[in-house]
Amino acid sequence: MSRRVVALSAGVLLGLGVVTPATAAPLRDPQAAAADNAKRQIAALQDLKVSQSKSESKMDSSLVVAKRETSDRRLAAAVPQLQTPVKADPAARVTVDIRATVSDGLVNDLRKAGAGIRYVSPTVGSIRAELPLAAIEGIAARSDVRFVEPAVGAKTSREVNTPPGPPGKAGPSKEDKAKQVEAATKRALSAKAAAATTSEGDRAHNADGARQQFGVTGVGVKICVLSDGVDSVPASQAAGELPTVDVLPGQAGSGDEGTAMLEIVHDVAPGADLGFATAFISDASFADNIRALRTQGHCDIIVDDVVYFNEGAFQDGPIARAVNDVTASGALYFSSAGNEGNTVDGTAAHWEGDFVDSGVSIGKFAGTANNFATGGRTQIYEPISDQSSFGVVNVLKWADPLGASTNDYDLYLLDGNGNVLQASQSFQTGTQDPYERVNTSPFGGHNLRLAIVKFKGDNRYLTLSSLGGRYKDSSDGLKAYVTNGETFGHSAAKDAFSVAAAPANDPLPFDLEPGDPPNPRGPFPGAFGSAQKPERFTSDGPRKIYFNADGTPVTPGNFSSTGGTVRQKPDITAADGVHTTAPGFSPFFGTSAAAPHAAALAGLILSGNPGLAPTDVRAALTNTAVDIGQSGVDNVTGAGILLGDRILGYTGASPQPLAEAQAPIVSGANGSPFVNPGDTARVLLPVTNRGDGDAVSTSVVLTSSTPGVVVTPRSKFYGTIGHGQTGINTFTVSVPASQQLGVPVQLDARVTFAGSLSPRTTHLSVPIGQPSTVVHDFASTGGPLAIPDNDPTGVTVPLAVSGIGRASKLSFSVDGTTCSTDIGSTTVGIDHTFVGDLVGTLTSPSGASAVLFANSGGTGNNLCKVVFDDSAALPFKGVGSDKAPFTGTWRPAQSLNALLGPADGTWTFKVVDTAGADTGSVRAVSLHVSGYVTAGGGS
Repeated sequence: MSRRVVALSAGVLLGLGVVTPATAAPLRDPQAAAADNAKRQIAALQDLKVSQSKSESKMDSSLVVAKRETSDRRLAAAVPQLQTPVKADPAARVTVDIRATVSDGLVNDLRKAGAGIRYVSPTVGSIRAELPLAAIEGIAARSDVRFVEPAVGAKTSREVNTPPGPPGKAGPSKEDKAKQVEAATKRALSAKAAAATTSEGDRAHNADGARQQFGVTGVGVKICVLSDGVDSVPASQAAGELPTVDVLPGQAGSGDEGTAMLEIVHDVAPGADLGFATAFISDASFADNIRALRTQGHCDIIVDDVVYFNEGAFQDGPIARAVNDVTASGALYFSSAGNEGNTVDGTAAHWEGDFVDSGVSIGKFAGTANNFATGGRTQIYEPISDQSSFGVVNVLKWADPLGASTNDYDLYLLDGNGNVLQASQSFQTGTQDPYERVNTSPFGGHNLRLAIVKFKGDNRYLTLSSLGGRYKDSSDGLKAYVTNGETFGHSAAKDAFSVAAAPANDPLPFDLEPGDPPNPRGPFPGAFGSAQKPERFTSDGPRKIYFNADGTPVTPGNFSSTGGTVRQKPDITAADGVHTTAPGFSPFFGTSAAAPHAAALAGLILSGNPGLAPTDVRAALTNTAVDIGQSGVDNVTGAGILLGDRILGYTGASPQPLAEAQAPIVSGANGSPFVNPGDTARVLLPVTNRGDGDAVSTSVVLTSSTPGVVVTPRSKFYGTIGHGQTGINTFTVSVPASQQLGVPVQLDARVTFAGSLSPRTTHLSVPIGQPSTVVHDFASTGGPLAIPDNDPTGVTVPLAVSGIGRASKLSFSVDGTTCSTDIGSTTVGIDHTFVGDLVGTLTSPSGASAVLFANSGGTGNNLCKVVFDDSAALPFKGVGSDKAPFTGTWRPAQSLNALLGPADGTWTFKVVDTAGADTGSVRAVSLHVSGYVTAGGGS
């Protein structure tokens, strides 16, 4: 009879029946005690699980534990080392994600329950809120609520050497960061021009040579970044490292990884337009911002470096579905593959495979443990390396559809003595995700291990990842079982580019673990070649998929290792280990740095080949990549590493002109600055070429959609407009006498030229009538209105306007009588500490909106006697805290001209606080409106 080989571990001893007395006797102390301890503690946790009410079954198990522990200490006595990730604030509120059918009624009821609303997404069906722990079960009991869980965390793919210990030595406070950025901006503005800091990846990818050879810079392409924040963008702009960045209002985030990524994009594709939105408000806001960058920001290429821990492994979740939406609309999407290691370098902490019943019962009520071992062995634990055990996020997922899991698996973190340190044992009853998560201590631990228990249901294909950790044989006999396939989530979306990393210059300056082989170095000042080694931390693929995005199975009835489909990930490799001027990102390691290099190279392709299909861009990137690592397309580096000259040589590329009409210079009858009904106006129309090449054979066709308007001539030839030059021609526009006063004439200027970016149409308007010099003031009424702290709902102030007709000019003021920086001042227009938290938006009765100010002013307190006027000399954007209390006249973030039109009705001024801790009120604001001079000279 063959003898079964049994791993010497406390896990096997939970099923002592498989061990003969002669074998078991030497292990009874202390390992037998550890086995009994683990069995006893897991039984106590299962006792809690089976006792849960129907509403508690719609709560994450950690919330149930936290709630029960407030009144019942029996669990703490039974499982003394158990830690819950749930952290309440001083008001006993917990930040949670509520998965639900979102409605105003639900949001209002959350407020009544004491919640602070942080983000609301009807599209994703999710609300992030700070909710009193005692109120969570009541919210979970609602029929429109599917599940309540602690706020799902996320991480960027920046590789840093994080010492063990609590997260708190905290970084700089919000106030300190704002002061640092202001100081850096002032230094940059006052300093003499310094040499630019350019990413070494620009040289290593041969991007610099490719731009010179093909004459393309990214012109005509908009590349947008999603990351943590862009705190230091003003300083980078002042230093000449960045141009204008189009930040979605209220979505600037916090931190500077976004700044560093933008600098990389600008270094490689300096002619591209740039945009940004944060990915860190919540997983739902990340998905919403992906779509918003495409639909509102008009981004051609989007790149991120963020992963949320709950993202689907076997199905595209909400974030991946947002990626699918923008790629379906023609955008290119790039994302970091991750820094979680790979099997080739022995750095991974990932296992996936079919659930194998170990025959070892776990706990008192139900469940058997998964057997990780192969070759006839039995081992129910996966060991975590002591050296990589600090603050590790451990996630278990299985092949069930998202939001509809009916097979119930649980995850336990234990130490070598059998103590359960964390447990994740939420119910899966048909409305939850197939997802469990436990965290290790920030201080790490010794002989930590993970156990997967099938509480009930069918066998499924599983994936277990310890993000930031490593699986390694333990000192007490456990063997590490590791498989490839670490990359998951939206980076693995079918049409996304998952980007691995290789160093551009110096090697990573620390060992991933003591005793590891040396980290690779890059070719700088040379270019990448076939001998280049990838970073040892870069995550591997491929990614197995069992469900389509809508939850239907890919292989119905087969959810084992023989089912599903496989996506080749990562796709490509790009540079990391580069320098930027963003604080803390010099050097900048990780796939966070690699993804923007790849995105910018794609920007050069589109710049030299406007309209090139995404499939052709993919072919150019993958077919020209230099094969590194294992021969051929592999699970660590994909197709290989990118070189700019090879890419553009494959597609062909030519410098494209980009000629566009600018704002016209208009004069009425007899040279009057005003155009009245019945006038024939003279229109000087400038056309500027901001492209890489000369705009040859440039012509303009000027037409009007306004009835009765005649444009003469209809077209004019502008000839050749050189790169960076402007041409001007004259048109006449005849306005009918019936044209209503104040209703502008609409013009469409269609500019054609020899080039793929032709034609370009600009919509222009010519005001009709003489603006009145009489200004009508409409002030807010009532008492002060509190601005909800860190709440997207904000506060709205109505402003009733009447007797104007159509507006010719608008300005808006935040009023006050006596200006000061005093906290809670009653004599200012808006009293609020840290004005940089605020976004103020004015909306007309027609629904048109303009952002007046957005996250400007830093640590400064209070707005008082501030006027927002399009004609102001200076923008409020970027104003420093040294100007507090903020007074004077400033240009708004968005032009008020967009609101001109019928003025009578109710206008609204909305103020949103986008960050926590600082508070205040709207006390006094006014809208100032001018109409038109009528035929009788009246206003």
